[in-house]
Amino acid sequence: MIKTAEIKAKELLSDLSLDEKIYQICCQMVCPIREDYDSKRSYKVGNCRNIGHFLHESKDRPLSSEEVTEAINNEIRCAAESNSHSIPPIEHGEALHGAQWGMATCFPQPIGMASMFDSEAVEKIAEVIGKECAVAGVRQALTPVVNVVRDCRWGRTVETFGEDVLLNADMGAAVCRGLQKNGVIATPKHFADNYSYGGRDSNVSDTSERTMREVYLRPFEKCIKEGGAMSVMAAYNSWDGIPCSCNKYLLTDILRKEWGFDGFVVSDYGGVDNICYAHRLFDSSAKAQAESLKAGLDINFPHNSFDNIKEALDKGYIEESDIDSAVLRVLTAKYKAGLFENPYGDSKKASEIVRCAEHQKLALDTARKSIVLLKNENILPLNKNKIRKIAIFGFGATLLPVGENYSGPFRVKWTADDAKTPLQYIKEYLDGYSEVIFADDDEIESIAPLCDAALYFTSLVEGEGMDRSDIRLPGVTKAKQKNENAIIVGSNEFDLKTNQEESIRKMCRSNKNSAVILLNGSPVDMSAWIDGCSAIIEAWYPGEQGAQAITEIIFGQTNPSGKLPITFPRSVGQLPLFYSMKPSGRGYGYVDNDGSPLYPFGYGLSYTNFEFDNFTLNNTDNKLKISFSAKNTGNFDGEEVIQIYFSGRNCDVVMPLKELKAYKRFRLNKEDSLDITVEIPDDAFFYYDRQLKYGMHNGDYTISVGTSSTDIRKTFEVKVRNSLILTDEKLQKAPEKQIHCYFI
Repeated sequence: MIKTAEIKAKELLSDLSLDEKIYQICCQMVCPIREDYDSKRSYKVGNCRNIGHFLHESKDRPLSSEEVTEAINNEIRCAAESNSHSIPPIEHGEALHGAQWGMATCFPQPIGMASMFDSEAVEKIAEVIGKECAVAGVRQALTPVVNVVRDCRWGRTVETFGEDVLLNADMGAAVCRGLQKNGVIATPKHFADNYSYGGRDSNVSDTSERTMREVYLRPFEKCIKEGGAMSVMAAYNSWDGIPCSCNKYLLTDILRKEWGFDGFVVSDYGGVDNICYAHRLFDSSAKAQAESLKAGLDINFPHNSFDNIKEALDKGYIEESDIDSAVLRVLTAKYKAGLFENPYGDSKKASEIVRCAEHQKLALDTARKSIVLLKNENILPLNKNKIRKIAIFGFGATLLPVGENYSGPFRVKWTADDAKTPLQYIKEYLDGYSEVIFADDDEIESIAPLCDAALYFTSLVEGEGMDRSDIRLPGVTKAKQKNENAIIVGSNEFDLKTNQEESIRKMCRSNKNSAVILLNGSPVDMSAWIDGCSAIIEAWYPGEQGAQAITEIIFGQTNPSGKLPITFPRSVGQLPLFYSMKPSGRGYGYVDNDGSPLYPFGYGLSYTNFEFDNFTLNNTDNKLKISFSAKNTGNFDGEEVIQIYFSGRNCDVVMPLKELKAYKRFRLNKEDSLDITVEIPDDAFFYYDRQLKYGMHNGDYTISVGTSSTDIRKTFEVKVRNSLILTDEKLQKAPEKQIHCYFI
């Protein structure tokens, strides 16, 4: 009889002493790693932050993948030898858009991944990240971030898949599947909500249970039920007066009992301590540790909580059975991930796998698909055969466009000899065709008029601990990060020397053939300069191959195809602003603002034109399919994303103005046509009724088909009665050009 992971874990648990059990639910991080690392490291603990992230700190160069792998393997070996059962530890690390233990392949930041509207591509990215984690011995990835962003002032917007529930759910589940194909435990985070009150990180959440279930919990549920996530990270914030790290309703009642989650839960770094010192709920670490264990949190990251657990047991705050439950979940995960059979990385294969040609190609392909063209008044693409002199401005042109939070090892920027900045790649691309002039902002008015074209690359400080009160491009002289994980430009402090908004205005006045390339992770207020600007590219942080992808789009080698996964407001005063707001009798505007966005969710331009025709809605056995024909009528090959939105009325509760329910990315060469069918998910008509019962309840729906949340090409009318979907041809409406969903 083949024993399951659960049976093996139970048998092993029964053989462990009390101390051995406690160590299995303890963590260790010694940071930064110095000469005294071995003396500080407790090898008995069952989970630790991979040392590959920190080994580089005191070095004059990033260590090779072989060196990092050997160091991690040594740690795993020492840990396994420290206990009589040879139980390997789980080495964990960040892997937001690449394995963060060294110079692993660096992909677009998640906000850019979401712009692809392509979960299959995201799963491929995660599979590569999983391979590069596993080959080094890192077997738990603290990703994906599936917190739905409803206020882009939040500094961690860049880490997310944007404002939409479905996108976050699809992309998050895809990341989980991709990682775990290689025995790397996925850890969706931060459970749940994680920010509130003006986009402030880890703030108090007073979100209603309805909103929590409709919006913030749904991506986590899909990560577990469809992504198979084996771990979850609890958030810092409190919800309904209880910190998430000790919230039994979240961690046990919903996560385990309702959803059937059988993995283990970890705290965010210092989350259990925060129960005492930030939330002021208890006056002792032992009590906080006990309450989190009883609530369903298994491991306190990143500290060795052995003494606190022992104290909690001695004082009667917990029973040994509480410890057993947590240990069993951890051991089961270790068996399921294959750690007992193969706990080590492979230093010989590391150099062959990490940043191999195939992985770099995927990084380039996804960077191309992630970039969004926001504005183009017949400026782009530039013709390199007609450009004799081009001016480039902005500090962002001189940086690798990776975004530095969770990119590269500790205190060492992600870098590689073959990776290029936008300035470097443009010079290389135009070699022999054009003179490239890079100048400081104070030279814009003297240089830009002399050139055939001008480009401005922005720079922005954002990331964990970097929430903003404004969303304009910074014009301050210095900005300091609050957290080592912030995305920074240049160093912990940077000097922009000038106001970027004023620089852009000067460039656009001086040269009408100008374009702005945004390097950022969240929406930007462009009100001060957009009117005079002819072209805008939202590049996000497109990763190690981003410079090539940006250059290809500027010069027409690649047709932009990204779509906004988040609404761009006109100003910070509109926030929070998102497309799926619920209807209001007074609308969403102010006396000086009608409430419409600068750029809506799902928006993105192309160099070509797509025409759509022959829309049909088919209902077979209560399953809907929408079919149509698409034709590329322009002069460029290209890709497009068709988006399907539902708008409910006459339901049991108030429904959002619109919700994305399905989407499909497709490619069409110029003059080609294609017949496309999109299947509507079975749960598209599901919602929470007044009793918070989730299911298919009665309602009337408008189904909108378009290329953004406002560019609608066809609508259908559908009714749901007694769990039956009614689609009578008489209900169908004529095509509509625009449906503005941000205000009524």
